[in-house]
Amino acid sequence: MTGMFELFTDSDASYRFRLTAPDGTVMALSRSFPDKPSAVAGIAAVREYAGMGLVTEIGIPHDVDVRQSLAVRPPRIRIPSAARFLGGRAVTRNQQMIVRWRQALEARTAPAGFGTC
Repeated sequence: MTGMFELFTDSDASYRFRLTAPDGTVMALSRSFPDKPSAVAGIAAVREYAGMGLVTEIGIPHDVDVRQSLAVRPPRIRIPSAARFLGGRAVTRNQQMIVRWRQALEARTAPAGFGTC
């Protein structure tokens, strides 16, 4: 099973989304967006970046004081992702998914039985 993006309006009347696991656990919560199209674009960006993002481990050595370690940038370990393999195909796939999502949304919000004459 896959996770689900939930688009909602927060208490400040701005849009946010959260990524939930199949069991309902909230895995990520977005920043606030001023309007719905920018929130949908944020979901598309998360889909693209998460699928092709690099994994970076940031650790603090055990023998260094935490305050000192914040002043010095810890070493980064980069694990190659599928970005080189997929290239521009992932972007195209995400754009196609957005178009399908918008079409489905329009189909659900269109009034039933009322056509133009």
